[in-house]
Amino acid sequence: MSKHTIALLPGDGIGPEVTHAAARVIEAAGLGVNWIEVPAGASAVEQGHGEVLPQITLDAIRQHHIALKGPVTTPVGKGFKSVNVQLRQKLNLYAAIRPVRSLDGVKSRYSDVDLVIVRENTEDLYAGVEYDLGSAEAQTIIDMAGGKIRQDSAISIKPFSITGVRRIIKTAFDYAIENNRKKVTAVCKANIMKYTDGLFYKIAREVATAYGA
Repeated sequence: MSKHTIALLPGDGIGPEVTHAAARVIEAAGLGVNWIEVPAGASAVEQGHGEVLPQITLDAIRQHHIALKGPVTTPVGKGFKSVNVQLRQKLNLYAAIRPVRSLDGVKSRYSDVDLVIVRENTEDLYAGVEYDLGSAEAQTIIDMAGGKIRQDSAISIKPFSITGVRRIIKTAFDYAIENNRKKVTAVCKANIMKYTDGLFYKIAREVATAYGA
């Protein structure tokens, strides 16, 4: 039986425990796998790789086209940039596809839930474009805002591009068609952010029309 090669990123904390357990489950299900273990997260720095997402890890994922990743440390409000965000940006992983489904026998607040969330991963605030309090860039933006932003502010920029919006909406429609889903709903905050989220809705309507919706 031929084996599939999968990059394994154990990660930090409970990461090695859960990824190795997941690997055993995958193998028990009958899939032959050749696991290539590569570092990511704080543990990668501790192992002497010098960064939380080493090039050898990116190379392994690009070569084998699939990876199993465990949780990785992300400092809150300081420290290195999220490994998850770096992976999304460097590998152009722009769509997070999250099925949400009620399970028989599992008690939860809502029943009969069956939806799929297709979330933009690389634009909007996930672009990670921000400027620290007191920086020249932040001050320039504050000055441009003409009094709408307080002087003692750090700044985060929220970009939406036509290209980025179109591809995430197309991904949602393609997924719906391939999986016999009945409806696609675009969700954002266009009532407040008229230009960025407004662009999102504009392009969403154009794509919907192209799909006959």
